[in-house]
Amino acid sequence: MGKKYKIEFDRENCIGAASCAAVNPDNWDISMQDGKANLKKTEIDETELKLNMEAAQACPVNVIHIYDEEGKKLI
Repeated sequence: MGKKYKIEFDRENCIGAASCAAVNPDNWDISMQDGKANLKKTEIDETELKLNMEAAQACPVNVIHIYDEEGKKLI
């Protein structure tokens, strides 16, 4: 069984840039109500890590954080 990773998303401070959804639409979309991003899955595996790391790196306000199984912050 592969490693698991946890995504924490500070939605309150999201500015709706939509870069996360542009990079990884499988796990991010934009709310029609307020224009902010929605995170579909908070727990991901190794196959999903690369795209979610890219989505986090693309965020202009750094509200997406990813942690490994030991709780180490990757971004």
